[in-house]
Amino acid sequence: MKARVRVYISGMVQGVFFRYETKKRALRHGISGWVRNLEDGRVEALLEGETEAIEKMLNFCRKGPPGADVQNLDVETETWKGEFRDFTVKY
Repeated sequence: MKARVRVYISGMVQGVFFRYETKKRALRHGISGWVRNLEDGRVEALLEGETEAIEKMLNFCRKGPPGADVQNLDVETETWKGEFRDFTVKY
């Protein structure tokens, strides 16, 4: 089953390669979408893919890469659109 989620990750999540690792893992799991830093210090990601792959990505987002200290993960379920062909880092 296809799924689409918007994720907001809070804590020490910028300057620790969070976006790079998110992209690497998304591509590995066949997830499309994007990830970006927000001005308030959070990271936002929009993920589209199979439900099982999305769950794996959410598990990663709860911990983050080495050096990250994730304090909170907000997940908003959206309607799957098949909008993306790749996964990108937005600047």
